[in-house]
Amino acid sequence: METFFSLPVVWHNALVTLMTFVYVFSVPPLMDYLVTNHGLPRDISRKITHICAGSVIVFLPLFIDGGWSQYLNITVFAVWTLLLIQKGLFAADDDQAVKTMTRTGNKRELLKGTLYFVIVAMICGTIYYKHFAGVLAMAVLGWGDGLAPIIGTRYGKMKYHVLSDKSVEGSLAFLVGSALAGLFFVNLVIPMEFNAAKIITIAVIATIVEGVSPKEVDNLTIPFAVIVASGIL
Repeated sequence: METFFSLPVVWHNALVTLMTFVYVFSVPPLMDYLVTNHGLPRDISRKITHICAGSVIVFLPLFIDGGWSQYLNITVFAVWTLLLIQKGLFAADDDQAVKTMTRTGNKRELLKGTLYFVIVAMICGTIYYKHFAGVLAMAVLGWGDGLAPIIGTRYGKMKYHVLSDKSVEGSLAFLVGSALAGLFFVNLVIPMEFNAAKIITIAVIATIVEGVSPKEVDNLTIPFAVIVASGIL
């Protein structure tokens, strides 16, 4: 595979990593602007940020495999891990991350679901680097879990409760978002492993797991379910 500008592989992957930083760090300021100046609800900005973070895997095809530099793909999540810990402990109430990544404006929320998300992303970018399970886990976690509360909160009429309040409409949004994102990202990143029936089946399993998971913990249970199901099916 040719590198950008005939660069050595390490520098090529470093350049792609820089692209991920530009992409990821452009989202909070944009969401902050929309929350502050255009009344975008916090829960919507939080989930848009969630979806955008999960979509970082769109850059994976640009990373050249072989050698340690392929793992630079997780650098942006490693940085965010440190930032979330710092902000979750010490940030001011008007901090961008607090305003755009929390439900209530409580900075401690950053130490829960949001932190779990970036830890999962680092696992998917290392242990499951360009593996079916890792790509699908990020697609489902990003899009399925991102869309479900947006639709469920605003349009959910058929409520149910297992360990937390959910809605049938939100769960359907999770299923559709997970399946479509899974089909798209698996085909984009690892087309040789594309299996539509398997992807949709795992999306159904993930939907059930999300429906019975407590809030915050689903950022762990969903990818765990996807990875386990990917290994079994």
